[in-house]
Amino acid sequence: MVMLTPQMLRTEFQKTFNTTPTLITRAPGRVNLIGEHTDYNDGFVLPMAIDRAVWMAARPRDDRRVQMVACDFDYARSEFALDAPILRDNAHAWSNYVRGVAWALQVRGVALVGADLVIRGDVPVGSGLSSSAALEVCAATMFVELARASISKVELARLCQQAENEFVGVKCGIMDQFASALAQENHALWIDCRDLSYRHIPLPRGAVFVVCDSRKRRDLANSAYNQRRAECERAARALGVVALRDVSIAEFTRRANELPHLLAKRARHVITENARVLAAITAAEQNDLAAFGKLMNESHASLRDDFEVSCAELDALVEIARAQVGCWGARLTGAGFGGCTVNLVNERDVPQFIEEVTRVYRARFGIAPLVYPCRAAQGSSKIEQ
Repeated sequence: MVMLTPQMLRTEFQKTFNTTPTLITRAPGRVNLIGEHTDYNDGFVLPMAIDRAVWMAARPRDDRRVQMVACDFDYARSEFALDAPILRDNAHAWSNYVRGVAWALQVRGVALVGADLVIRGDVPVGSGLSSSAALEVCAATMFVELARASISKVELARLCQQAENEFVGVKCGIMDQFASALAQENHALWIDCRDLSYRHIPLPRGAVFVVCDSRKRRDLANSAYNQRRAECERAARALGVVALRDVSIAEFTRRANELPHLLAKRARHVITENARVLAAITAAEQNDLAAFGKLMNESHASLRDDFEVSCAELDALVEIARAQVGCWGARLTGAGFGGCTVNLVNERDVPQFIEEVTRVYRARFGIAPLVYPCRAAQGSSKIEQ
C-alpha cells in the first residue's frame, strides 16, 4: 500500500473542488499491544499509534454546510447542514463518523463552520486497526481548527468517543480515540481508562511489532462487541463493584463461583488482562522481549477461551506466527471476530517472518494476509496550507 502524503491530499482536493485546501489534518490508526476489552471496564490498555492514518483536506465554506468526498469509497459524496439536526446517512456509513463528531462538538457548544472535505486513508477498514477512530479524530481536529476553538486532546478524544457511542451506535471505550489523538512517536501509550491518566512507554528495542491482517472483516456495530460489554457489566454488578477493574485476581479466585459460568469467564479475562498490561509495561521498560511476548501469548489464549472473540483465521495466524524464527509472541488485536493479529518479531527476522506467514496462511485459507511492520507514530496533527 502506498503511504499517503499531504501533497496527495492537495492533489485530490484540487481535482475535486477545483481549488486548494486551507488545512490538512491527519490522525493515525492504532494497534493495541495488550489490554483488550479492558477499556470499557475502567481498566488498563497499552496501544501504539501506527504509521497509517486517515487524512483530510479542508477548505471553509460560508454557508455552514459540510460537503464530504471519500476517495477510498469510489469518491462517494455526502453532505449535511450544521444549522439543521444532523442525521445519519445510512447510504454512506463512513460519513456518520464525521457527522457524529460535528454533532458532539455542537452539543458541547463549539461554533462550527461549514467546509468542503476530501478524505483519504491508508488504515485498512474493518481490520481492527481503528480506522473509525482515526476518521473521528481527524475530523474533530479539522473542525476544531477551522472553528479556532480551544479544546485539549484529551477532551477531543472524549468527544469522538461520544460521537461513536451515541451517534454511530457502537459502545466503544476510550482507547482508540485516545491513542489516535495523544500517541507519541517510538512509544506505546499506557492509559488508565478510569481517570484517563496516561504515560508514554518506550518500546522494546531490537524488535518490531508486525501486524498481520487476516482479511476477515467484521462489522463492529453488528458484532458481539456490545454483548460482551453487557456481560462485563452484569459480572461487575454481581460482584458488587463499579467495574471489573476493581476486582483483583486473588479476590476473583475466591469469588468466581458466585458468578454464572459464562460471566465468570468474561470477568476472568478482563481481570487477568489488566494484570498483564501492568506486567507488559515492566517488560518493555526492562527490554525483556521474552516476558513481553509471553504476556501477548497469554492474552490471546484468554481472548480465545474466556472472552470468545477469536476465530479460525486469527487463531491460525497466531499459530503460524509463533512457529517462525524470531517471533516472541502473537495475539489478536482489536475487538476480535476477524481483523488483525499483532506480533513481536526480532528486527532481523522480519523479512522472513512476512514471507513465511504469508505463504502458510495463503496455503491454508486460499487468501494472502496483509502483513506489515508498524512504526509507532505521532498522534493527530494539522498541516497549515
